[in-house]
Amino acid sequence: MKNTVHESLQAAVSKQIDLLWEDELAFLKKITSYRSTLGNEAALQNFMADYFQRVLGLEVDSFVPDIKSLSKHQAFSVPEWPYDGRPVVVGTALNGKVGNGKSLILQGHIDVVSAEPVASWDYPPFEGTIEGNRMYGRGVQDMKSGVAAFVFAYRAIMEAGIELDAPLTLQSVIEEECTGNGALAALEKGYTADAALIPEPFGQKVVKAQVGVIWTRITVKGVGAHTERAHQSVNAIEKSMVILNALKSYQSHVNSQPKHDDFKGHPHPLNVNIGKIHSGDWPSSVPSECVMEARVGFYPGQDPQDIKDQVKAWLLEKACEDDWLKEHPPEILFYGFHAEGVALDDTTSLFHELEKSHEAVSGKPLERTEITCTTDIRHYNLHYGIPATCYGPVGGNMHGINEWVDLDSLKEVTAVYADFILRWCGIRTGDERGHS
Repeated sequence: MKNTVHESLQAAVSKQIDLLWEDELAFLKKITSYRSTLGNEAALQNFMADYFQRVLGLEVDSFVPDIKSLSKHQAFSVPEWPYDGRPVVVGTALNGKVGNGKSLILQGHIDVVSAEPVASWDYPPFEGTIEGNRMYGRGVQDMKSGVAAFVFAYRAIMEAGIELDAPLTLQSVIEEECTGNGALAALEKGYTADAALIPEPFGQKVVKAQVGVIWTRITVKGVGAHTERAHQSVNAIEKSMVILNALKSYQSHVNSQPKHDDFKGHPHPLNVNIGKIHSGDWPSSVPSECVMEARVGFYPGQDPQDIKDQVKAWLLEKACEDDWLKEHPPEILFYGFHAEGVALDDTTSLFHELEKSHEAVSGKPLERTEITCTTDIRHYNLHYGIPATCYGPVGGNMHGINEWVDLDSLKEVTAVYADFILRWCGIRTGDERGHS
C-alpha cells in the first residue's frame, strides 16, 4: 500500500474518530458502570456481545471456558471458583475471503479488582466520572479504556467505509486479574492470528518484557483460648508474623541475585505482595488460625513450578526457626496465577509496524517498557507462536483509590490502533471487493 493511499485513508479514519469521540466516552462510561469483579462479569459480557454484533456487525461467539479441557494445558492456572455463566466474548470481522493482509487479535479484559474501601474514593467508582481531562472509576484505566480504544478504532474504520484485507478478531475476556484462563480459553478454542495486541495501560509505551506471577496461600495454626488464658495459648496472628517476615526476606533475597537482562535497569523488579490476611473473630479470643495470601514475582525463563517449590522451601526453613512452627509447620498451597514471565524480541514486524503507527499519530518515538506484573500476552508468545505485546493509554492509581485515565491519551491510542489495523491487516481495494 502506497503511503499516499494510507495517509488518505488514515485521514478519513481520523475524522471518524473525531466524530465518534462523544460516543466513545459514553461507551467507556457505560462499561465502567458494570461492577465486573470476579464472578460478576456476565452482565458486561452480554453487553459486549450485543455491541459487537449489533453495532460493529461482527460474527460473535460467546462461550464459557471449558476448565476440564484447559486444565491439561501447561499455562492453566488453578481457580477456586465456578465458570458457569461467565463467558468469553469473541467478535470476528472476516470482510469476505482472506486477502493478502495479516490477521490480528485485539484483546482486552473486562474483569476488575475490588473498589474497596469505596468510602475513600472522591468519585463513585462505578460511574465513570469525568473531571477535567480525566475519567475516574474502577477499571477505567485497567483496562476498560483500552477496550474502548480498540472497539472505536475498528468502528471508525468501519464507518469510514474501509474493508480490511485480513480477518480481525475483537476479544473481551475474563480473569486476566487472577488466572489468565479467559485468554487461554479463546486460544484453545481456535481463535488465533498472525499477531495480537492488548491495550494494557502502560502510558503509551510498548511492553518488551514482563515478570511471571504465582499466588500462594499460607495457613498458620495456633491454639485458641479466652484471653484470660492467653499465656497457655498460641496466637496464630503472632505466629503468622514469622511467615510475613519470611516473605519479606525472600523478596530481599531474590532481588539481590543477578537480574534478568531486560530488568537490569529496574531497582526492584521482583515484588512479593502480601495481599490478604484473615484471622480471628473476637477481640477477647486468641485466634486459632491465620490465613495469609501473597503474590510472588519472578523472571522470564523461570518455571512457575520451580518458584513454587522455592517459595515453599524458603518458608518452611524460616518456620523451623520458631519453636512452635517447627512442630506445627504452616500449610502452603498455590492457586490462581501460574503465569510464566516473557521477554520479547522488539525487532519483529509487530513492533516495527506499531512503532510506525505511534510515530505517525503522536509525532514521537515509541518507548519500550519492562513491567513488573503479568498480562495475557504470555499465552500468545510462549504457547501459540503468536507475537503479542501491550500498548495502551496513560492513567493512574491502577488497583488503587480514584483510578483514572487520561482522555487525550485515550483518543490518541484509539487513533494509533486504527492506524495499526490498517497497516497490519491491509486494505481491500475496489477491484478486490468486487471479486470477493
